[in-house]
Amino acid sequence: MEQGLIHIYTGAGKGKTTAAIGLGIRAYGQGLKVNMVQFLKGWDTGEMKVIAALEPHFQIFRYKENDKFVWEMSDEETGSLKREMRVCLNYAIEAIMSEEWDMVILDEIMAAVNYRFLPLAEVVEAVKNKPKKLELILTGRDAPVKLIELADYVSEITSLKHPMEKGIMARVGIEY
Repeated sequence: MEQGLIHIYTGAGKGKTTAAIGLGIRAYGQGLKVNMVQFLKGWDTGEMKVIAALEPHFQIFRYKENDKFVWEMSDEETGSLKREMRVCLNYAIEAIMSEEWDMVILDEIMAAVNYRFLPLAEVVEAVKNKPKKLELILTGRDAPVKLIELADYVSEITSLKHPMEKGIMARVGIEY
């Protein structure tokens, strides 16, 4: 594989994770090994079932099961979540540095940083020190400028219209 680059999918629109998974599927289809680390997503999602069928060359790692958004959590739950995010980041750094993977996806890493569950400086350091051949994908709203500066691709997904505005909540197979 040639030199790996850094991708960011950010913005308030729907589709950041979907874009990252699509890129992972494309890489997998060309024989590359993909590892996806999901931050702040603990509920059952459709992509988990598909990716499980692609193991061991496309794997997903996430923290314990959870069905709440951060703003719905108690202080005790957010403290526990912060510890879980540390486990995820440690795993992600190990995956990045292992040279076992051709692509690593850090899904919702921006949210984990923006909610202050993880230090931006540590994520920046991991991105800067990635092996030369590793393709690295980061997703989440409000990408910090320091990460944008390191990236080779930055795609901002905007929302012009969303069903939530009409009271239609997340649907199985579409949003999760």
